Amino acid sequence: MQWSLFVLILMGQCFIFKCHLYEYHFIQKEMSWDEARSYCREHFTDLATVSDMRDVERLRNSSQTTDAWIGLHKPWRWSLPGVEYNESEALWDNGEPNDPENCVKMDENDDRKWDVESCTEDNKFICYNETGQHKYSVIDESKNWLQAQSYCREKHTDLVSGLEQIRSEEFTTLIDQSSDEDLWIGLFRDTWSWSDGKNFSFRNWDPDSLEDEGNKHCAMTTKPNGKWSSDICTNQKPFYCYDDKVILIKEKKTWDEALDYCRENYHDLVSITDSHQQKLVEKKAKMADTEFVWLGMRYTCTLDLWFWVSDRLVCYDNWAQEEKIEGCDRATAMKRDGKWYERREGESLNFICAL
Repeated sequence: MQWSLFVLILMGQCFIFKCHLYEYHFIQKEMSWDEARSYCREHFTDLATVSDMRDVERLRNSSQTTDAWIGLHKPWRWSLPGVEYNESEALWDNGEPNDPENCVKMDENDDRKWDVESCTEDNKFICYNETGQHKYSVIDESKNWLQAQSYCREKHTDLVSGLEQIRSEEFTTLIDQSSDEDLWIGLFRDTWSWSDGKNFSFRNWDPDSLEDEGNKHCAMTTKPNGKWSSDICTNQKPFYCYDDKVILIKEKKTWDEALDYCRENYHDLVSITDSHQQKLVEKKAKMADTEFVWLGMRYTCTLDLWFWVSDRLVCYDNWAQEEKIEGCDRATAMKRDGKWYERREGESLNFICAL
């Protein structure tokens, strides 16, 4: 063990060394929020996520701009879990979605395009049945959107959700035979969420910016102090991307072999020092060919403790509640669910390197 780590252990303190497993990139091209997200996903990882004030400082130091998109937005989602919303296939009416309301109906016109409406309005609606002879039912009762969702979930499966359902022959026939009235479908605008799906509760809003939110459903940096504001998503702005600096190696190696591989080809076996890094690594682990992936943490019998090979103490952990194994030949592996486990160093697993 290196002397620097030994000194920290003797001092009995957990010093936090910030190891960034992601980096920000400021893009000066002006694009809409959706165009900016596509650009970031093509060239990097995604639009920038911000997990704490340390990330705010990093963004402030990366550029002089005070008007640039970040990855926070109010996304459209389908009511039925597991159905993905695809903007390129959406059946919006001309000019939609173009108001601050958050629920979607199928309009009464012949083309049955989608319009945005207040969720408190009453409309008839369409339920989806996962089982049964008929998969779709037009409910001849007027309810607000949440009441309609509850009705469908109680008596059927859910509100009709997704293009596969809406474009099916049975659904099209049913709609052609139904009366000319507006009908709720299962599309709604969710609360503020990060583009890459990470569940960070951290927000850094400028208090004055939330008074006139209206149809401003995408977030941007606005102040030299790093505060955020919202704006109309179609407006053209520069933006911040982020790029993760970890890579999954889909080769089966022992822990020592994995450590040597990472140090020869990249930087090191990955260390995890906070919840943001945990999310990045967890995302990679889900794509592994083995049930577990090696991390850069091992056990030392001499001092009876776990430590990161990058000279970082274990200030953050995500251990599973499982019986521990005995012996000195122990290292840490992450399961696909993100939990950490003790494994024998001689096992052959995929592993994750820090770039």
